[in-house]
Amino acid sequence: MVQKRQIPAPSVERLCRYERCLARAVHAGMSRISSQELAALCGVTPEQVRKDLSHFGSFGRRGVGYDASSLCEHLRRILGLERKRRIAIVGVGNLGTALAGYAGFEARGFEVVGLYDNNPARIGHLVQGMRVRHIDELASDNQREKIDIAVLAVPESAAQAAASRVVAAGIRGILNFAPTRLKVPEHVVVRDVDMTAELECLSFWVGQAEEV
Repeated sequence: MVQKRQIPAPSVERLCRYERCLARAVHAGMSRISSQELAALCGVTPEQVRKDLSHFGSFGRRGVGYDASSLCEHLRRILGLERKRRIAIVGVGNLGTALAGYAGFEARGFEVVGLYDNNPARIGHLVQGMRVRHIDELASDNQREKIDIAVLAVPESAAQAAASRVVAAGIRGILNFAPTRLKVPEHVVVRDVDMTAELECLSFWVGQAEEV
């Protein structure tokens, strides 16, 4: 069995930043870019850029830099952005409804193909042109839709049960907005977005700035 390389999560996160910065640079007419220039655009060091890219192969030449368009395309392939990723949103309250209408998903190649809830008052309603379906239908729908990622926009108390339904449906990626750690099998990838924790961190740094 071939062992997959263990890529540090921070490197992958920075890779997303590099791809976006490169896309903007290409759009602005830049044909070549050095590690120093890319680092300045992304707020990191040139050494960090080179180290992160080295996890995925050899890019560019010393003294010449990178072909900006080619590197951008390489990073898109590495990130799996060369094809559309299909998304289901689980939980169609205020947050789920807002996410369903977020135009940035489509612009970055993510297509919302289903909305799910277990609240009878929401089932059957149209949200952003899509009919809200019962979570019980997720597994059968996934056989047809081939969903890549489920976005959990449910309360903390419902998050684990929702995640279990997502896993049972055969979906391998979860973006979790609930402030709780989910228990899932090893083959399922979870990314947590805890907005309250981020605000608490910002509160700390704002307080530090106020004391200066």
